[in-house]
Amino acid sequence: MNVVLFGGTGMVGTGALLECLDDPRVSGVLVIGRRGCGHDHPKLREVLHADFFDYSAIADDLSSVDACFFCLGVPSSGKTEEQYSRLTYDLTLAAAEALLAANPAVTFLYISAAGADRSEQGRSMWARVRGRLENTLLDLPFRAAHVLRPGYIQPMRGARSNVWLYRAVYTIVGWTYPVLRRLLPHAVTSTVTIGRALIHIAAEGWHEPVLEAKAINAAGRASEEEP
Repeated sequence: MNVVLFGGTGMVGTGALLECLDDPRVSGVLVIGRRGCGHDHPKLREVLHADFFDYSAIADDLSSVDACFFCLGVPSSGKTEEQYSRLTYDLTLAAAEALLAANPAVTFLYISAAGADRSEQGRSMWARVRGRLENTLLDLPFRAAHVLRPGYIQPMRGARSNVWLYRAVYTIVGWTYPVLRRLLPHAVTSTVTIGRALIHIAAEGWHEPVLEAKAINAAGRASEEEP
């Protein structure tokens, strides 16, 4: 399975990348980003790309992938709905449409967030935008499309948030993760589990289009059980 990964320098994307490099089901990983991800591996190929709204220059690179792990995301804090929609809805959809044009036989997996509002009518701006994006992605004619909605994510294996406030929270809360995972399996997961879940869903499929944290953890465990 060949995977294209967006967000390879972020916390979740780094976690997904490391699991892909270790998993024998993944034969190659194409990371598309504005800067290098800092890893070197025989499976890994990087394409540095400046315009995340136009992929015409690298369409050939997208034509041979089997799955897309879209792990890019920005905080909504300090942004208007128009700004957040541009950097969340428009940016993700640009990549999805480029992939469809290059190769519709792709499984598209999008990292969303717990609380996304698919009614698109709620009071929370970020949740409306994420919900609208989820609805659009799930309606596109990919071979398959799935949305993962993690809640609290514990960074592991050196994965690190690019947002300083989140890093502070992980530093404070991180030592309690083993307890939180047992007490709150419906709300808590890790970058390792998300990475393994993405691979399992892309390789084996999943019975529901939207996965909350409990289902993400189940898919991650299923991946660990693969021979």
